[in-house]
Amino acid sequence: MTTQDHGARPGEALIRALPKVVLHDHLDGGLRPQTVLELADAAGHELPAADADSLAAWFRDAADSGTLVRYLETFEHTIAVMQTADNLARVAREAVLDLAADGVVYAEQRWAPEQHLRGGLSLGEAVEAVQAGIDDGIAAAAAGGHIIRVGQLVGAMRQADRWQEVADLAVTYRDRGVVGFDIAGPEDGFLPSRHLGIWRFLAEHDVPVTIHAGEAAGLDSIGQAVHLGQADRLGHGARIIEDIAFVSDGDHDSSDGALSADGRGGSADLGRLAHWVRDHQIPLELCPVSNLQTGVAESIATHPITRLKELDFAVTLNTDNRLMSRTSMTHEMKLLVDEAGWTIDDLVDVTVTAAWGAFMHHDERRDLVDQVIMPGFQKVEGALV
Repeated sequence: MTTQDHGARPGEALIRALPKVVLHDHLDGGLRPQTVLELADAAGHELPAADADSLAAWFRDAADSGTLVRYLETFEHTIAVMQTADNLARVAREAVLDLAADGVVYAEQRWAPEQHLRGGLSLGEAVEAVQAGIDDGIAAAAAGGHIIRVGQLVGAMRQADRWQEVADLAVTYRDRGVVGFDIAGPEDGFLPSRHLGIWRFLAEHDVPVTIHAGEAAGLDSIGQAVHLGQADRLGHGARIIEDIAFVSDGDHDSSDGALSADGRGGSADLGRLAHWVRDHQIPLELCPVSNLQTGVAESIATHPITRLKELDFAVTLNTDNRLMSRTSMTHEMKLLVDEAGWTIDDLVDVTVTAAWGAFMHHDERRDLVDQVIMPGFQKVEGALV
C-alpha cells in the first residue's frame, strides 16, 4: 500500500482509536507539565514558568527557537526533576499511561541513565526505578482497559565516556525490562567509531542496537551507524534522503536530493548507502514534528517520510519528545493525513513496519501484528465504510 492508493482518510477521533507502535520516544522528553511543576517545587528547582499551560508553551517555544542552546535547555529542566527513584518511577508510570491513552499498544522508552545519578542513585538503581514505574503504568493502563507493552532502551551520551558502563547495564538488565541500547546526544564529532569495541560487545551479548543518526549529522553518521555500529534501526535517519537523486519531468537533479513541492512525483536514483539501508530494510525511526523543529524538513508535506515510504524504505512514525514538540502519535498521524495526503493504508503500513522492527522476539512481533494491530485497524476501517 502506498500514499497513491485511494484509501479513506480518517479524522482525529478514528485516528486516536487506531492501535499504534512508537519506537522513538524519550522518557525525559515526555513529562507532563504539571508533573514538572510539582517535582521542581519539591526539589527546589527554578522553572521558567509558574503554571502548567505556560510551562508547556515555554517548552514548545524553546524547542521551536531554532537555537541549539535553548533547545538543550529544555532538557536541563526535565532531567533536573528526574534524580530520585520515586521521581523516575512517577515519570515512567505517567509516560506509559499517556501513551496507552493515545492508543499505543507497544512502546520503547529511551533514556540515558547516566544523566540521573545526581541524587545518589547507581545506574542499576535508576533502571530499576524506571522499570517499577513502567510496570505500575502497564497495570494501571490495563485496569482502565488499555493493554500496552513497554520496554526500556538505555542510551549512552555520545560526548561522554560511559558507553561501556551503559552497555554493561543493557546486558545486565536484558531480561529485566531493557530491550536495547542507543547512543544519543550531539552527532557531529561523536560518531559510532568513537568506541568501536562497544558494538562487538553488544553483538556478542545479543543486545539489539538503535543509533541516533541522520538528524543533526548526515550520511557519514548513517554509514557508521549501519556498518560500524551494526544498528538494527536508525534513530531518525531522515537524511538518507541526501543519498537519493530525484528525477522530475525528465530532468535529473542530483545536487541535494530535494523533493518536489509536495514531496512526491518522479523517480529516484539511490546511492550505495541508500540502497544498503533499503535493501536491508533497516527501520527508520522518523519523527516529523520534531524534525521540523530541528530543521530537517520545512513542512510536514515535504518531510522525507512520505517520499522514503513511497520508495519502500522501512519507515516508522514516532514522537521523539512529546513535551518539547507538544505532540502525540495521534497528532503525528493526523498531520500526515491532513498535510501529506496519507490514508489509513499508509498508517497501517508504518504501524506494521514498526511492530516488525520492535526489539522483541519474532513470535511476539507476529502476535502483535496479527492479534492487535490488524484487528484494530480493521475495526476503524469498518467505521469508515
